[in-house]
Amino acid sequence: MNKFTLGPKKLEAVDFSVYYSEFQALRQVSIEIPARNVTALIGPSGCGKSTFLRSINRMNDLVAGVRTEGELFLDGTEIFDEKVDPVALRKRVGMVFQKPNPFPMSVYENVAYGPRIHGLKSRRRLGEIVERSLAQAALWDEVKDRLHQSALRLSGGQQQRLCIARLLAVEPEILLMDEPCSALDPISTGKIEELVLDLAHDYTIIIVTHNMQQAARVSQVLGFFLLGRLVEYGLTEQVMTNPIQRETEDYLTGRFG
Repeated sequence: MNKFTLGPKKLEAVDFSVYYSEFQALRQVSIEIPARNVTALIGPSGCGKSTFLRSINRMNDLVAGVRTEGELFLDGTEIFDEKVDPVALRKRVGMVFQKPNPFPMSVYENVAYGPRIHGLKSRRRLGEIVERSLAQAALWDEVKDRLHQSALRLSGGQQQRLCIARLLAVEPEILLMDEPCSALDPISTGKIEELVLDLAHDYTIIIVTHNMQQAARVSQVLGFFLLGRLVEYGLTEQVMTNPIQRETEDYLTGRFG
């Protein structure tokens, strides 16, 4: 792997493997994710990058037959330790999916949902959180006069930014993004990319993408997965322009994938 330093690490995997029953989806992945940067994961379909993403907030716990080996640390604490509460973990590690999934309720209620679940009842405080979160997601100016309209009436790009605002409302530390622009038009994609770069000042972001140009635009660090292995990992510019592994070069130049 490429050696580099981008400040303190937020997440670390050590020989981390994931099995779906007998199928091994991840093979002894070792990686250090730096805090308050954007790390992009690329690779062909089925290579394990989304499995790795879903392991970080233990979403794979919900899949029958899943088991893990090795270790996965968040701020030095093993994520799969029996003392770790998955619900508390998912408050710290939020996830944005390929297709926007707003709740069938108003824009306001979508954003207020998380704080309410965690016990916040003050209407004034909820209002402040809704405004702050929508502003952070670059959506406030577009929806401030439609807060009590159904979120399902928003455009696809607006819905995706609303889902990001919904995560920000519970003040996570890590944002996981699983191909967040795959269902969006180019203009909406550009807004999401600008948002990712802005949020990286305050959050650790890990984004899975099939779009190598997008990875180059938004990330500082890049990992290439193939057949469940982390083949190469380093500074994005270095991996993109001067990959160490032949498999990485073949993928980047379109010889496969």
